[in-house]
Amino acid sequence: MILEKNTPAPDFDLHATPDQRLKLSDFKGKRLILAFYPADWSPVCSDQMALYNSTLDVFHKYNAEIVGISVDSKWCHMAFGQDRKFHFPLLADFEPKGAVSRKYGVYDEENGEAHRALFVIDEKGVIQWSYLSPDGINPGADGILDALEEMDKQKK
Repeated sequence: MILEKNTPAPDFDLHATPDQRLKLSDFKGKRLILAFYPADWSPVCSDQMALYNSTLDVFHKYNAEIVGISVDSKWCHMAFGQDRKFHFPLLADFEPKGAVSRKYGVYDEENGEAHRALFVIDEKGVIQWSYLSPDGINPGADGILDALEEMDKQKK
């Protein structure tokens, strides 16, 4: 079961590059968008991550950062990110395979990869929105932006 609103976000500590790791606590005081996806280089995943790359300025206006997470290796992520010129980290949920995807309730046991899922986490590390997308469909950014706007309204 995918984790839902008002659930504390499980911690993670994953490779962003071969020699850099990122943890949930690294984003304390910021909003964080977690974009779980099945695999680097697949057409839908490539389109989805490219969309988020082009939406970074809008995310930043809401004090939000984004990270992509899949079970691909740190080396695969590095090549994919460099090739596509992504300006946000791709985290390797590689070993133990899918451990973070499992914590968030989005690991696909049958295919051995993450389902396509989105989470918006607030500044205190609490999930404010989550969405499980069909694996073959790019969920876009509308749901993320709606969640960020709603969070701003609640702050006022």
